[in-house]
This record gives sequence, structure tokens and C-alpha cells, in this order.
Amino acid sequence: MAGSNGKQKTVRDMILSLGLIGIAAVVVYFFIPHDDSAPDLKRVDYQVELLTARRAASYPVAAPQGLPGTWKATSVRYDGSTSDAWHLGFSAPDGQYVQIEQSTQRPAVFIDAASQGARETKVTQHIGGRTWTRYEGGRYDALVLADKKSTTVVAGTGSFTQLTEMAKALKTA
Repeated sequence: MAGSNGKQKTVRDMILSLGLIGIAAVVVYFFIPHDDSAPDLKRVDYQVELLTARRAASYPVAAPQGLPGTWKATSVRYDGSTSDAWHLGFSAPDGQYVQIEQSTQRPAVFIDAASQGARETKVTQHIGGRTWTRYEGGRYDALVLADKKSTTVVAGTGSFTQLTEMAKALKTA
């Protein structure tokens, strides 16, 4: 009988230890502050990169003009070494992401990469006197404008209304 008493103490001690750990976890969860909200995205100034891209690119580089201040530019880059690739990303007023991508890369490859695998639909939109094609699915939806010199993709998690608003705001000079 002496041996079984030692086993009971071991099991009892283990249960008490687990209970104390559980209580400590609850205290930490409720009393240590934690923030589950989305991080505040930093606004970037893209004017210098835009001027550089417009001087260097072999096509007219597009950027929005006249968007409300609630649209926040969050990323920008121009890479002249790989197909004159221009990127400008925005956080829309509701927190969705909308980007402008332009390149001289082969359209099929470029559109697939810029739209994150979206597929062409038969739906077109006339925006600013030009015909844009809708792409749906994948990670992003997109509006695509294919020109002789370059391809422009307005894509993101935003609605087609937001993508259209961005496409309407695009100017090349």
C-alpha cells in the first residue's frame, strides 16, 4: 500500500500544476494588453520614384491624380532592369489593397503575376476613352489595359468599383 500512496501524490501534484498553469494563462490573457487591430500602414511619398520612372521608362508611366486623401499610398518601386516594371500600391478607404502595375514584359506572364492568377472574363469597361478588360479570381480581381508599348494592370482585394475609381484617376503626365 505504501507504493500506491506515492503514485497518488504524483498524479495529484501533476493535476495541481496543470491547474496553476491554466490560471496563470488566463491571467496573462486577460490582464496583459494585446492589440488585435490591423497595424496602421505608413503613407509613402512616391513623387521621386514617379519622376524617375517617367524619365526612364519606354512607355508613359501612369499614376493617380485627384484621388481623395483617404487613399493612402503604401508601396512604390520602379525596376528598369526588368521590363521597365512600375508598381504603386494603395490602401483604399475601407482598408482594401489596390495596386497599379505596368510593364513591357510579355502580357500573359505579366498579367498573371500582377493579378495573382486572376482569369480573363468577357466583360470590358470603357474608362477614360479606353477599353479595360476585367479579370476575376485568384487572390486579386483586376482591370487590364493592353497597349502597344506596355500593359497596365489595376488589381487588388478592392471591389471593382474601387479598381474602376483608381483606373479613372490614372494620368500619364
